[in-house]
Amino acid sequence: MSDPSAGRRGGLWRIAVEAPDSESAQAAIAALDTGGAVSAFETTPGGGWTIECLVLEAPDRALIETRLALAWRDRTDAPPKLTSERVPAQDWVGLNQASFPPIAAGRYFIHGSHFDGKVPISRIALLIDAATAFGTGEHGSTKGCLLALDALARRRRPRRILDMGTGTGVLAIAAAKTWRCVVRASDIDAESVRVARHNAKRNGVASLVKFGRGPGYRSPDIARGGAYDLILANILARPLARMAPDLARNLAPRGIAVLAGLLPRQEAYVLAAHRASGLHLVARATIEGWRMLILSRTNPAITLPHQPRKSDTR
Repeated sequence: MSDPSAGRRGGLWRIAVEAPDSESAQAAIAALDTGGAVSAFETTPGGGWTIECLVLEAPDRALIETRLALAWRDRTDAPPKLTSERVPAQDWVGLNQASFPPIAAGRYFIHGSHFDGKVPISRIALLIDAATAFGTGEHGSTKGCLLALDALARRRRPRRILDMGTGTGVLAIAAAKTWRCVVRASDIDAESVRVARHNAKRNGVASLVKFGRGPGYRSPDIARGGAYDLILANILARPLARMAPDLARNLAPRGIAVLAGLLPRQEAYVLAAHRASGLHLVARATIEGWRMLILSRTNPAITLPHQPRKSDTR
């Protein structure tokens, strides 16, 4: 538990909750996302989750508990109990990175800088360390997008690609390495843009990925890219639905959109918004409780690759 005498002292703090399922985990992620580095870990396959956030000052427990209560307002169960503690001074970044083993998703092999093994033959290596931005490959929604990229690479060669809500830049970097073309990537968070630029440089694609900070598709950086052959949007259900008309306006006539960050129960809501904008479902996949959707104006034949079980991906 936190030290009451600590006040608003600096240093690193950890706040955490336990969620019983993936739906509860998504609500907890939103409640704990108050400016720190949020991580979610499935503790049992198809079951409980641990959600934690690292922040640089003593957390406002009352505020976070209020956010949890609001997130649970339409549920019959009580909000999860919040715990907080001050993290002892140590190389927590190194410890956090070392806790992420390599992950395979289709042709992609995601690993941190602590990995000293060999990248499997014929795999595309993505060097992504755990950091203060979302998207290190361990999350089901990111894996789903990477599997979609793997499937699309079998039959398509997009020239104009957009990664909306780029996080660590993992999807933009994967696309740039796959097709060796310019990829535009945008995020509303300045820290995410900084981390993503750093990751693109470390992966040797800094000249291919053009990062920008903006509120969405109406950013001048996005408009300069013209109509996109491929749009990746790994965000959350509500912003996905809200931005559906803008996505459709920026998608080329034969373009493909990959959406992720939603739960299966939210699919109808997200699909309705995109169907109203002239798009329809081409394929779907559920990875570790998270739904990924592929949309288009046309009806291209897209076969998703084998969806590995959690034990196959680490």
